[in-house]
Amino acid sequence: MSAKTIDDSIDAFMAHIGGKTASEHTLVNYATDLRQFADYLAGRSISEVDQVEPTVLRGYLRELYGWGYARATISRKLSSLRGFFGFLKERGLLDRNPARALRGPAAPRGLPRALSEEAVSRMFEMAAASESPVRDTAVMELLYGCGLRISELVGLRWSDVDLEERWLVVLGKGSKERRVPFGTCAQRALERLGARSGVSEPYVFEGRGGRPLTVRTVHRIVTSLAARCGLEGVTPHVLRHSCATHLVERGASLKFVQEFLGHESLSTTQIYLAVSASWMKESYAAAHPRARVADGE
Repeated sequence: MSAKTIDDSIDAFMAHIGGKTASEHTLVNYATDLRQFADYLAGRSISEVDQVEPTVLRGYLRELYGWGYARATISRKLSSLRGFFGFLKERGLLDRNPARALRGPAAPRGLPRALSEEAVSRMFEMAAASESPVRDTAVMELLYGCGLRISELVGLRWSDVDLEERWLVVLGKGSKERRVPFGTCAQRALERLGARSGVSEPYVFEGRGGRPLTVRTVHRIVTSLAARCGLEGVTPHVLRHSCATHLVERGASLKFVQEFLGHESLSTTQIYLAVSASWMKESYAAAHPRARVADGE
């Protein structure tokens, strides 16, 4: 691709991700985010991709805040831009990714970081399209789908997995065992992994020499998948936090989340009430016509 116009570059990027495993929902979000950005650039007489400097992106970020978008929506839009400019850099159309260092909205101080459901879906899509799709999808299913700690994941043995009844026996902090249910998506991922590696092997995630996969390798898998989605700072623990946050947002009780995650104290789990409350306030502010009525009106 030699064209450097904004419109041609967006078309090329959309054709690229359309040929991957991206869902229709993901494609629509990318198209919406990038066309909105193109409109912003057109209003400033910017038509070439190499005209987009970090200062332009920071100005766009200020506009997004001014338009009243929720933090999660702004984060998604920035993720789309990072992915777009990352693609252009890989294709040699840009010397650098101007969106790489752009900071998105920070999470409230003291609260665990959680990805949006859309961002997690993108990571699953990248896992399915990776060089090791069976392994990487299973890693995602257990970190996000089951909320496992990274130490629990690498130590998991096939003898701890009941594929038929869909239960895991997990050895958590303080060598305490707990039972963790899993759904049909994780079941299929584990069945595929078992068919490939053989459940006769002791560890679910096998490394070299019959030893378990290392913590470092799991970190690399997660950060690599996140980077391909334009996400930065995503760790296995962020996926665990995201699992808990989404459970609470969808109505799960704190007692269930406590048992599910293996928290010793309910007070540890209660932080997700604050996360969920933050999400509710943002959703209300973004959607309700009376949420931002000026004082005195």
